[in-house]
Amino acid sequence: MPENYVIIIPQFNDWEALNLLIEKINADLDTPILQNTTLLIVDDCSSRLRTEPFAAFGGKELKVLRLYRNLGHQKAIAIGLSYAAEHMQTDKVIVMDADGEDAPADINKLAARSIEEPGKIIFAERNKRTEGILFRSFYVIYKYIFKLLTGKVITFGNFSLVPQSRLQNLVRVSEIWNNYPGGIIKSRIPYDSVLTNRAKRLAGESKMNFVSLVLHGLSAISVMVDTTAVRILIFSIFMSGIAIAFIFFILFLKLIGNATPGWASTLGSTLMILMLQSFLISLFLVFMVLQYRSQQHFIPAVHYRDFVEKVESFS
Repeated sequence: MPENYVIIIPQFNDWEALNLLIEKINADLDTPILQNTTLLIVDDCSSRLRTEPFAAFGGKELKVLRLYRNLGHQKAIAIGLSYAAEHMQTDKVIVMDADGEDAPADINKLAARSIEEPGKIIFAERNKRTEGILFRSFYVIYKYIFKLLTGKVITFGNFSLVPQSRLQNLVRVSEIWNNYPGGIIKSRIPYDSVLTNRAKRLAGESKMNFVSLVLHGLSAISVMVDTTAVRILIFSIFMSGIAIAFIFFILFLKLIGNATPGWASTLGSTLMILMLQSFLISLFLVFMVLQYRSQQHFIPAVHYRDFVEKVESFS
């Protein structure tokens, strides 16, 4: 029996690109998948009204879930997943962007890998990117910083396939409200990936600027804040050990008379102050994280309804 798919597409003022994407989905998706697919467009409270009708969709149904306010890409994905988990009969859920940079043809690859790994979330790992050299350089730096602070490797974005067996688990992971891929890594839900090439934007210009990229990277790291805090504390202790070694070396130089008058005491006291400050700040961060873990968190499956204004269906 053919499996039912739901494709969740969050968008904000990207109506033109979205229509072109629907046409590409019709053309590039394998027929057995397309005929059993429902599109769920999460309209992140667009400030620009839709002036053109939706392109004809060759699947089962097209739904638009309108939000009360603009929440951002990651929260729109979490709301779309939560709505699908509660209201839609589906075997597999696809998450992709509306701008066309996630190629619809790659959904076929995700579906094929999901057959091989039925209990895992399947991500589209970027084999080749189309962005400029500056973006790619900062992205490499971000990946190294993420690995350094969290101990995890992240090589993918939002484009993914979620099997029904994992959907109910996923929408109860509070971290996806902040960062979708980071939340899945943190949740320890098993996942795999397939290599894909990033396509070009179909229409319009990207709304992602440098500040947005930095915030997106920090949000991914913040999802793993408990691990990050402990790693920062360990690094602080390590640097404190180096500072203490320098202080003893300075004292040794002073004792043998090779230190300039006043230099040893000034440098030694400066190192001591910096060491204590970094250690106390790191320790305070760890205790804040531990306190945060004891609090009740935002659960997308429970609280998403507060942000949904209406749901419209189009044939």
